[in-house]
Amino acid sequence: MKVQWLKFCAVLVCYLLFLLWVKSWWGLLVVPFIYDVYITKKIKWQWWKDSEGPVRWVMSWVDALVFALVAVYFINLFFFQNYVIPSSSLEKSLLTGDYLFVSKVSYGPRIPQTPLTMPLTQHTLPLFECKSYIEWPHWDYRRVKGLGKVQLNDIVVFNYPAGDTLCSAPQYAPQDFYRLCYEIGYSQYPQRPNPDSLTLAQQQLYFYTIYQTGRMIVEQNKQEFGSIITRPADRRENYVKRCVGLPGQTLQIKNRIVYLDGKPNKEPDNVQYTYRLKLRQRFTDDMMAELGISMEDLTSLNTLGYMPLTNRAAAELRKRTDIVESITLNEDAEDWDIYPLNGNMHWTRDNYGPVWIPAKGKSVKLTLENLPVYERPIRTYEGNQLEVRDGKIYINGKLADSYTFKMDYYWMQGDNRHNSLDSRYWGFVPEDHIVGKPIFIWWSSDPDRHGLSGIRWNRLFRIVDNIK
Repeated sequence: MKVQWLKFCAVLVCYLLFLLWVKSWWGLLVVPFIYDVYITKKIKWQWWKDSEGPVRWVMSWVDALVFALVAVYFINLFFFQNYVIPSSSLEKSLLTGDYLFVSKVSYGPRIPQTPLTMPLTQHTLPLFECKSYIEWPHWDYRRVKGLGKVQLNDIVVFNYPAGDTLCSAPQYAPQDFYRLCYEIGYSQYPQRPNPDSLTLAQQQLYFYTIYQTGRMIVEQNKQEFGSIITRPADRRENYVKRCVGLPGQTLQIKNRIVYLDGKPNKEPDNVQYTYRLKLRQRFTDDMMAELGISMEDLTSLNTLGYMPLTNRAAAELRKRTDIVESITLNEDAEDWDIYPLNGNMHWTRDNYGPVWIPAKGKSVKLTLENLPVYERPIRTYEGNQLEVRDGKIYINGKLADSYTFKMDYYWMQGDNRHNSLDSRYWGFVPEDHIVGKPIFIWWSSDPDRHGLSGIRWNRLFRIVDNIK
């Protein structure tokens, strides 16, 4: 009996420390059950052990499975989870096929906003193609104290901010819903006017019309696009990018270089830009391995005429005149789908801003010119009613010329700068979307190779903080 009391006391102390950490005293309701498990044993938690035959065998497996699912759910929620790099947006810093150990305690785990969810799923049950979570109860955002905060140039896992709304049809579900609506809307106005010829109020009406036209077409064509669905913040897709702008900083991109408060930020060692190449002969497998060129890169070259290269790879190819006839940096061009989609900033992927990154407790002066930049944080992320009437801005029905933010925001970009869907296209990342910090690569497999040759042995257990 003395041993049972020692076990009970040890478990109780650990559990109370956990409740103190998460600041959730509703968990005290579980203490009597812990007491019963170790001391009184009034409840027969494993009643099936007294049974015979298949019941005992089946229930032993059910018991083990339930315990495993609960343990995985608990560990993934508060401590760490696995994440696989699905795309090339961070190459060559992180590679497609890298499996990351992502720490939740580095920035502090979030108390789940949708706590009733199936473990090991993000938002969908694979076999049934339905939601893997129940939206009720839905709790407000709260983060447990962690080991630190997001630092400049950290690689961060976060929920995709623009993933709040999407089409249910499988072929459109991965796409940015808002960009899709604008793309469809623009297609209906082939003779669209030059926004520079319009006043700010006319520009606002013009972009509003474009978006609403596209959305109406999506809504009316359910057979093609499916239904329009929404997801809570913690159930949106997980993305991984590098934080290149912190709350309160003013960010500007000039000729591809990120400037913060007027000072250039250090580029990642493996930053990539796209280059147009004309080859005299094909790359050999050895050269591809040496320069880190993947089959995806070659596909881009064959279909689009350009491919991403690191500075080292570009410099090496310039020397190889026996293989490369010409190599030039892919010219920047004005993009219609640069954030904000409803603005007329003339910004591009390589020349962007300046833009001030919102910080908790800090205010910004609002004008019709900068409202498109801050509209989404004010309306969508912080839940305010925002409208413009007669050229004046109203927030929650009150005339407003400024706004004080309730959360910190971050600016995320991929190291593969010309092949990354990041903050330049969908804006700020709110603090309630931050998931965790990758600590190390626990497994890495090359999708272009199979068997043992496909294992990237030199990347196993590599510390992510060392990838600068």
